[in-house]
Amino acid sequence: MKLVFMGTPDFAVGALEAIVAAGHEVAAVVTQPDKPKGRGKEMQMTPVKACALKHGIPVLQPKKVREPEEIEKLAQLGADIFVVAAFGQLLPEEILRIPKFGCVNIHASLLPKYRGAAPIQWVILNGEKETGITIMQMDRGLDTGDMLLKRTVPIGEKETGESLHDKLCQAGAELIVEALPKIERGELVPEKQKEEQASYVGMLKKSLGRIDWTRDAVSIDRLVRGLNSWPSAYTYYHNKGLKIWESEPIKEKSCAGETRAGIVEKVEKDAFYVRTGDGLLKVTQVQLEGKKRMPVKDFLLGYPVEEGLALGD
Repeated sequence: MKLVFMGTPDFAVGALEAIVAAGHEVAAVVTQPDKPKGRGKEMQMTPVKACALKHGIPVLQPKKVREPEEIEKLAQLGADIFVVAAFGQLLPEEILRIPKFGCVNIHASLLPKYRGAAPIQWVILNGEKETGITIMQMDRGLDTGDMLLKRTVPIGEKETGESLHDKLCQAGAELIVEALPKIERGELVPEKQKEEQASYVGMLKKSLGRIDWTRDAVSIDRLVRGLNSWPSAYTYYHNKGLKIWESEPIKEKSCAGETRAGIVEKVEKDAFYVRTGDGLLKVTQVQLEGKKRMPVKDFLLGYPVEEGLALGD
């Protein structure tokens, strides 16, 4: 099938690679404009653009895809279907109507739950046991279109946002390759989403990662895992930012009676334990502001952590 692929981040690369490997004709890739990044503010292309150039696929980078001249460019490509994966711009109805088979989206949740921008991280933050991929026929709404195919992906006890991202990236790639020939042959029966079961999640912000030690240890551990690798969970150590990369909730009573949340209660050679609103959080990997990520056993060699130390102040 001749198609246009629309995507931007790493999550979309797996799907593009799988589509190319399956032998589909990709008339063009549409991705977000290059952006300055890093201290030098050098212009950096999106992961999807890099993938497209590797395969010799023409690339379009509209600032606003809804502009009439951009819509005309897409119409001129003569594609049978548009495949969308984390593109980053809403598509107007004029674009949705262009291809014969419409536009399909690879969404990283089991719709209608977790519509929106960051479903991968939010399922971990909310303690879900499973998530998945939905191939959806796009309409004017935000992830509201009819569902065509689904695949469930279990969420492990130690799952991080990064590891779940990779699992869903692979599942999405496999599922879109399965879906395309079935769409072409008319074998898929669209399923309406049940609005009463719908939920929405917003974009991630750095401020979300600040640890509130009065919350329970299980919730804080979910924050650590869900926001790994971005934007990451953090607290403060002697007024410097301290990212926490690995942790474990411990259900045990306070070692020192009524200890205030955020106080270090116990220190071992490879971990320290912080009092939370309910239980202790065992911290095993950290990153001090301006330093590299490291195991706590290495951190303790250069930075003292003593019982009674208050984090977050």
